[in-house]
Amino acid sequence: MSTMRYGPWAALRSLRRAAVIGLTGLALATASSALPSVAEAKNTFIFANSSAYDTMDPHAVFDVGRVAYRINLYDGLMRWEDNPPELKLWLAESYDISDDGLKYSFKLREGAKFHDGSEIEASDVVYSIERILALKKGASALFQDSIAPGSTKAVDKHTVEFNLNAPSAIFMATVPEIHVVNADLVKANEKDGDWGSAWLSSNDAGSGSFVLKRFDPAKGFQADRFPDHFMGWGEKYLDAIEFRTVVEINSRVLGLMKGDFHGSDGYMPQDQIIRLKEAENIEVMEAESMRIFYGAIHNGRPPMNDINFRKALAHSFDYDGFINDILSGSVARNPAPLPNNIWGAPQDLEGYTYDIDKAKEYLAKVKEPLRKITIGALAGYGQTEQAAALMQNGLAKAGIESEIVSEPWPVVSGKMRDEQQMYDMLFLWKSTYYADPNNWVGEMYDGAKIGTRNNSWYQNPEVDKLLHEAQTTTDQAVREANYAKAATIVANDAAGVFIYNTKWFGPINKKATGFRFCPIGNGQEMRWVHFK
Repeated sequence: MSTMRYGPWAALRSLRRAAVIGLTGLALATASSALPSVAEAKNTFIFANSSAYDTMDPHAVFDVGRVAYRINLYDGLMRWEDNPPELKLWLAESYDISDDGLKYSFKLREGAKFHDGSEIEASDVVYSIERILALKKGASALFQDSIAPGSTKAVDKHTVEFNLNAPSAIFMATVPEIHVVNADLVKANEKDGDWGSAWLSSNDAGSGSFVLKRFDPAKGFQADRFPDHFMGWGEKYLDAIEFRTVVEINSRVLGLMKGDFHGSDGYMPQDQIIRLKEAENIEVMEAESMRIFYGAIHNGRPPMNDINFRKALAHSFDYDGFINDILSGSVARNPAPLPNNIWGAPQDLEGYTYDIDKAKEYLAKVKEPLRKITIGALAGYGQTEQAAALMQNGLAKAGIESEIVSEPWPVVSGKMRDEQQMYDMLFLWKSTYYADPNNWVGEMYDGAKIGTRNNSWYQNPEVDKLLHEAQTTTDQAVREANYAKAATIVANDAAGVFIYNTKWFGPINKKATGFRFCPIGNGQEMRWVHFK
C-alpha cells in the first residue's frame, strides 16, 4: 500500500501557489454554453444504491451512503478529487489564510451560476454556513467548534471571509462539506423559521453538474445535466443520471448483469464481486481506499463500559476467518481507528487476535452481570451481516448470548445518535469525508463529539488532549505523533473492534467510461462519466 506522508499545510501552500490553474474552468464554461441542454435521446446512467435517499437537503445528512445527491447536485468552495484524495479549487478561484490562522478568505469565480441561472455570490456562502450551524445536522459537527454563528462575512460580491474561534488544522480539509445553496431561493421557501428545510428536502437549490428532475424517497432521484456548470463539459458527457434505491444485494447484481443498471456500490461481498467479474458486460474497477471496517461498541452502557468485557469482545471475533475466508484476502488487516495508508497511523500496533480462551479470561474479571447483547448490522450490506454472524458465533463460544438486528442505514444512522437506542455493538464502515487522521480517530473518539460523530460514547482525557492539540497545531510532526498515540490508546482500550482497511471494487457496465474514483464520494461523482 502506498502511504500519504505529506502534511495538509504543505499541500495547501502548494495549492495556493497553483490557484490560477482553477481559472481554466471559466473558459470551459464559456465553451459549454453552445451545448444543447437536453439531448433528444438521453444518455442516462442508472446507479443502483444500497441506501435510501430520504432527503435532498445537502445540509441534513453527512454520510457516504447518500453522498450522490450532494456531490452531483451541489458545489463547494473546494472539492476532493482522485486517489489519493487531493484538495482542489472548485467554486473558489483562490484563497488566503491570515498569519494567525484565524481568517480564511475565498475569492469566488465570477459568472458561476445556480441552476435557476442566478449568479453564485459570497452572500450565498455565508447563508450556507449559517444554515449548517443553525440546523445542527449533517456536517455541522465539523464546524460548530470553530465557526461562531454570524462570524462569516461577505467582504464583497465575490469574496467570503471565515473568522475562526481558534486556529484549526483541519478547517481547509472540511471546506468541501460547505455545500453552497441558493440563498434567495431557499429563503423564499422558508416556513416558520425552518431555514427552508421542508422545501429543500425534496427540491433543488444547487449549482452542481446535474439538476434535480424527480425525487421519490421510496425509489431515489433523477437529475439532468446542467449545461451551464462553471467547470464546463467535454465533447462526451451524460445527459442524465438516476440513482435508485435497491437494498437487496442479489437484485443489484442481477440488474447489473442484465444491463438494467450501469453501476453500483463497490463494497459488495466478495462472492458477488467475483460473480460480476465473470459477467461479459461488467468491468470491476479496483482501487485502494481509506475506509475502515469496525465494530462500534457502546462504551457508556454496562457491561461494555468495563474494559474487560470490551477486550472479551475483541478476542471473540475471527479476524483471519473473516478477511481470508469470507473476503478472500481482498482487504488488509487494520487494527486501529486509522487506515493503514494515512499519515499518523500507528506502525507497530499488533491489535487483537481471535482467542476464545483469552476472551473467557477477561469475562471472568467483569463485575457487572452478563446479559444478552444486541449486534447491529446494515440491511443490504452483506459484509456487516456476515461480520455480525461471525461475532455471534465467537461470543457463543465465549459464553455471551447475543441477537442480531439488521436495519436500513437511515434507521441505523438515527439510532447511532441516541444513547438509549444505539446498539450494544454495530458493524459498519468509517469512510473518508476528508483526508486527515481527524476524519477517523478524531471524529470517532473525541469526547467533545459524543452523541454526534462519537457514536461509541467513549471518553478518555488523555485521548482528548492529544486530539485537541492535533486539531489546532500546524506542526505536522506533532500532529502525526498525536494521532498515532491517540489511535493506539483507543485500540488498546478496545473501544471498538477494528478489523480491516478496504479496497473499492466498483462494478461498471463496459459501455461507460471516464470514472475518477475518490475515497471521498466513493466514485459516485458523475460529471466525468460518459458512454463510449
